[in-house]
Amino acid sequence: MSILRALALSCGLISAVFVVQLAAQGTAAAPAPPDTFPPVVHLTSDQDHQRMMDILHITTLRHGADGDPKSPYAANYDESKANPYLTLPDPLKLKNGKRVKNAKMWWEKRRPEIVEDFDREVYGRVPANAPKVKWEVISTTKEMNGDVPVITKKLVGHADNSAYPLISVDIQLTLSTPANAPGPVPVMIEFDLSPEVLASFAKRFPDFFKAQKGPTWQQMLLAKGSGCASLIATSIQDDKAEALTEGVIGLANHGQPRQLDDWGALRAWAWGASRALDYFESDLAVDAKQVGITGHSRYGKAALVTMAYDQRFAIGYISSSGEGGAELYRRHWGEQLENLAGGEYYWMAGNLIKYGGPLTVNDLPVDSHELIALCAPRPVFISGGTLAAGDGWVDAKGMFLAAVGAGPVYKLLGKKDLGTTEFPPVETPLIDGDIAFRQHSGGHTPMPNWPTFLEFAGRYIKPAQAHAR
Repeated sequence: MSILRALALSCGLISAVFVVQLAAQGTAAAPAPPDTFPPVVHLTSDQDHQRMMDILHITTLRHGADGDPKSPYAANYDESKANPYLTLPDPLKLKNGKRVKNAKMWWEKRRPEIVEDFDREVYGRVPANAPKVKWEVISTTKEMNGDVPVITKKLVGHADNSAYPLISVDIQLTLSTPANAPGPVPVMIEFDLSPEVLASFAKRFPDFFKAQKGPTWQQMLLAKGSGCASLIATSIQDDKAEALTEGVIGLANHGQPRQLDDWGALRAWAWGASRALDYFESDLAVDAKQVGITGHSRYGKAALVTMAYDQRFAIGYISSSGEGGAELYRRHWGEQLENLAGGEYYWMAGNLIKYGGPLTVNDLPVDSHELIALCAPRPVFISGGTLAAGDGWVDAKGMFLAAVGAGPVYKLLGKKDLGTTEFPPVETPLIDGDIAFRQHSGGHTPMPNWPTFLEFAGRYIKPAQAHAR
């Protein structure tokens, strides 16, 4: 072999080795073309639910409560039958039986135990590969909201899908702040419906969407010098079981079905709220230390999950959240755990299904008073309407009792509980403590309790005008 040929072969070998080393380090490897990624698995709701049942080795579930009073499974609204399980899990008792005696034991030992139980059995875990989100300001507009001049920003949060380009997630967020604020302002984020869904609902339920008298809650906030934000939950994760292999859950799972302890929609929506707060920490118009979260009904559930899991949120208004939110699972009134296990199971971890059969709610290692306790020591306002006005499904008394059950944790951390264990008359505000409660006389709506919430929040949230004096 000639010297020149040997050198050429040698250089070629060295070059090949160098390229392999770079590829191994991830330096020279190009992104895989789209056709090399596994396709998105499309399952119907029934197919996905059955898949979970099969993994759990469950063949049947108990029937959930029915809203039809003539049904053999009619929801219970008889107080004498409402409390088959009188003993709740103790939020201040470690799994080894020892009592939690101080704040250090709560933060380092007991709270992580409760979080783990909720992660594994109820709401699911946020995966380690949950995508980063890059926020883009689409537009900035000066406008009027009621009598207040505001600056409104429309934003899109682009989830990094470089690991799985077949799914795109673009989170929709709108922020309005008073145009004349002397500094950064507090902001209340609301989990909201998309404009398309709102328009559809307005056609189906015109009476519910009639223009209200007086200012909106956004106008009340803006008039006090705070800002408001609308976060479209379905832009994070669609509100249906068929979408579990899409949205941010599908993106993290590369289009494949969930495992039993993977996150459900409630935890995904809460994750999206945390990403919005990430953005607010960079926006000079926002006081990111004074950002609250609110939601109604299923979004009330999501707002409470957000407060429980992200300690950066300063305050929460949790409206008519019911089962899966602030209502005690162990209370037999209105909506039941079986409704979630057999219906909206996709809101939750797959593991929750097993408590609808063969296990019972009494086997659940946690209950909703401990979810509220995870919000401590931060202020939280729990609310709902009345049975007579059509909000009995969410069980206002069950939510009140959960708030009572969270009280010992608040007191341990030097805060005030509700101050009573007696269910108050309708429209009696309990707002002197750091946990607050009020049942309004209206139906399934958050609006009647906004003035009371703002009175409660005024003890904690201080707009920029107050700082400027």
